[in-house]
Amino acid sequence: MNTLNQKFIYFICLVSAMGGLLFGYDWVVIGGAKPFYELFFDISNDPIMQGVAMTTALVGCLIGAMVAGALADKYGRKPLLILAAVLFTVSAVATGAFDDFTLFNIARFIGGIGIGIASALSPMYIAEISPTEIRGKLVSLNQMTIVLGILGAQIANWQIAEPVPEAFTTADILASWNGQMGWRWMFWAEAIPAGLFLVLAFFIPESPRWQMMKSMEAQAKKTLTHIGGEAYAIREMEAINASTQADASIEKAGLRTLFTRKYAAVLTLGIIVAVFQQWCGTNVIFNYAQEIFSAAGYSVGDVLFNIVITGVANVIFTIVALFTIDRWGRRSLMLFGSISLAIIYLILGTCYHYHITGFFMVILVVAAISAYAMTLGPVTWVLLAEIFPNRIRGIAMATCTFALWAGCCTLTFSFPPMNAALGSSGSFWIYSAICFAGYFYLLRRCPETKGVSLEELEKKLVK
Repeated sequence: MNTLNQKFIYFICLVSAMGGLLFGYDWVVIGGAKPFYELFFDISNDPIMQGVAMTTALVGCLIGAMVAGALADKYGRKPLLILAAVLFTVSAVATGAFDDFTLFNIARFIGGIGIGIASALSPMYIAEISPTEIRGKLVSLNQMTIVLGILGAQIANWQIAEPVPEAFTTADILASWNGQMGWRWMFWAEAIPAGLFLVLAFFIPESPRWQMMKSMEAQAKKTLTHIGGEAYAIREMEAINASTQADASIEKAGLRTLFTRKYAAVLTLGIIVAVFQQWCGTNVIFNYAQEIFSAAGYSVGDVLFNIVITGVANVIFTIVALFTIDRWGRRSLMLFGSISLAIIYLILGTCYHYHITGFFMVILVVAAISAYAMTLGPVTWVLLAEIFPNRIRGIAMATCTFALWAGCCTLTFSFPPMNAALGSSGSFWIYSAICFAGYFYLLRRCPETKGVSLEELEKKLVK
């Protein structure tokens, strides 16, 4: 039985998971600032420019995710986490400071690159640093911090914005504190956790698995000994060596290596799981809450309250995931989440079709958020961090994160026209069908990774 240094382990994992906190905050904060910066930049009647403002960060996410793996494999996990912290800090300060719309978008783009890097690196780093028996719980901390970041942004937007009287005209809102300064403080508030992340990131160790791949055995042993003692360090180093010595070209692992027949099955699984996490449809509830709740018969004031309810449910059931992922297993939770969402969306779409409104609709939406928060939300990141061999983990994680953000982009862009053409009922029926399809795919292809070391998983998944 390992004698684990719990304080040290949780410290380094929580610091790394701050990348998830900033990811969640940066992703959601723009929604609260949207009504005010659109008036400030005079784009409230320009759908194209509105779309540009909302998606600039997503484009940055794609680029950040794309470069994260190669850079992390070359320079290490820790320097990339520090870089992400720098980008978050710069973006938070600059976004609120600029009066020019082009510079505003450049600042958002920089923050998006930080999101892309953090979303790929934080769970991977935690998986590589964590003891096998608690790896699922620790990697899930990343999703926990993401949802806390989302809730934090929702609360910050709510607290920073001054109440807007119903009698206010557009000109009144533009001239108000919200229209001139409030939206800036929504972005500036992110600089506090971003700065803390930047400072603390210098105090965490490099991934011992990366150090072993770079022949830094002494440094790797020092970190592993600090985690679990000398016997633990020796055992882990032997397992890592056994998984990497078979391939003398480990330094050359890249996209060409990744897209070979040897890794085809595990890469396909990773990409499908990543895209499915987005295409299951749950994130449209966060991005288009006003449309969804308005269609259910709620006013603007009620919509804001309902958004807070979804944020709280998101946090509560992510906490549930922390205590179930290493008990129930990854496969079981993914299957449960897929079939639960399929059924909930089927009912939700039917309710929209028959124009059912009121609190029952809120219950269904909260149920969907809850099911997602304890299953597909956190477990996807755990699986992606676990299933790839040491040799290709960096580039594979980046590829799957790129696919995830591409799925996020297509989900975000497709909902408005799909909702306009098919209505809320048709949209949620489509998401239901996607979840049913995802369930049957996972039933056939998703392995159980609970309690299995990363090196043992490599033997099992890569033939």
